[in-house]
Order: sequence, then C-alpha cells, then structure tokens
Amino acid sequence: MVAQLPVVTDSLRLYMNEIRKFPLLSEEEEHRYAVSLFQNKDLAAAQNLITSNLRFVVKIAYEFRHYGLKMLDIIQEGNIGLMMAVKKFNPYKGVRLISYAVWWIKAYIQNHIISSWSLLKIGTTQAQRKLFFKLRQAKSSLDETGSNFDDTLNAAESLHVSEKDFSEMEQRMRGDYSLNAEIPGGDGMTALESLADERLNQEELLVDCQENQNLQQKVAEVVGLLNEKERYIIEKRITADEPMTLQEIASHFSISRERVRQIEEGALRKTKQALIPLLAA
Repeated sequence: MVAQLPVVTDSLRLYMNEIRKFPLLSEEEEHRYAVSLFQNKDLAAAQNLITSNLRFVVKIAYEFRHYGLKMLDIIQEGNIGLMMAVKKFNPYKGVRLISYAVWWIKAYIQNHIISSWSLLKIGTTQAQRKLFFKLRQAKSSLDETGSNFDDTLNAAESLHVSEKDFSEMEQRMRGDYSLNAEIPGGDGMTALESLADERLNQEELLVDCQENQNLQQKVAEVVGLLNEKERYIIEKRITADEPMTLQEIASHFSISRERVRQIEEGALRKTKQALIPLLAA
C-alpha cells in the first residue's frame, strides 16, 4: 500500500507561494549575512538567512508527513528550529548554515510530533524517542510491502531494541482511547461507564470529615501548649506561606540565630511528642 501524501490545503498552497518569493542566497551572500549577525547582531541579516531557507524547512517537514499531523504545524515547528539555528550559527566553523540547521529543524519537528501524538508521554529518554521514529518508519515500509509486525521478537531484533521496549512503545503508539467511546458488543455502554467508582460514599465522607476536624482541634490544642516565643517561631517558620529566615526572627527577638534554631527544634520536638499518640490511634 502506497502511503498517502498530506492534503495540500489552500493555506498550505498560499504559504508555499509566499515563501517562493524569497530569493536563495549564494554561499558568499550567506557568509556575509552570517558574519554580520554573529559580530553585529544584525537583525536584518538574520531575517535574510531565515527567509532564504524556508523552502528547505518545507522539504524536511515533508519527511514527517506520515504522522497524521497538519503540515503547516510541522512546518512552523521546523521554522522555529531554523530560527534557533540561525541564532546560534557560527560562520567561522567552515560549514554551510543549512548543514548546521538541519539538526535543529528535525529536533523541533520531532519534539512536536512526540508531544502531539498522545496525551501520555511517548518517550522520556533520547533512546525511546529514537525508537518511536524508527518504529514508525519500519511500519510505513511494511505497509508498503504488505508485511506486518506480528513477530514481536524478530521486529525488536531488527530495530536493535529489547522485546520489552518494543512492545511498550508499540502499545503507546496506538494512541489515546476516549472513555466516551462505546465498548464493542456492549449495547451502547461506554468505557467510562465500565470503570469502578472508587470514591468514598456518604458515610465514609462523614467519618473522614469528622476525623479531620478532630485532628485540627488536637493540633490547635498542642500549639496552645507552646509558649509565646515557640508559637511565633512555629507559625513564622513552619506554617507560613512565606517562611521567615532564622536571621529575621533573631532580629525580631534580639537573640542569636543559633538560639532561634534551638527554640525551633525544641518546639517541634514538643509538638511531635504530643501528636504521636493521636496519630497512632
């Protein structure tokens, strides 16, 4: 089966017509603009370097046309990669801009595909990301020849990965499943309706609420056992949204930072000893 090309929309056709208006640069022109940007931060030079390579971004973007995403979105991500490459390009390294930019362009496109493919993370490591794209390419090749990936072990070996990694990635690549989708043969029942309700019932909620109230009351009683200085330090150091520093409290009481630390440790120890019986109940 021959893979279908992405649909050329009016927006994509209009974009292609627009970027064809930008002239390509000779090697000498490219070097001159790159030096001007590198040395003088010349934004006009940067613009010329970017616009002259927009057609190349489209060429790279079409290599990723089989992932079911909008071509304009893929191209836009590639354009961001191109801009990053232009920003970081050093004209004195002896390479053409596009030879350097191709890695940035592909990296931004691949990151976009990974993040768009599923609500769950497809790959969290560089190795997993490589496996994702290798697996997609292999599946496309097999579709064209009419073959399949039924033999998981052989398929994993052909991609030089473990059978476990292969199976996990293949499962993730099946995409997200809507909980509102009907279950086959379920007489209209959805996947959401088949999930167990693990929420607490009314009686359990009432007991939980009462326990929280009792705990809050006990904590308040324990804090009441502390002296004024201990309560102040606990409130300002432990329970405050923006805790004060030891030095700030030391300045407030005109004592040393070490003394504040000692009082804090003593207050916490006293509080812990009073709460242990309650927490163990």
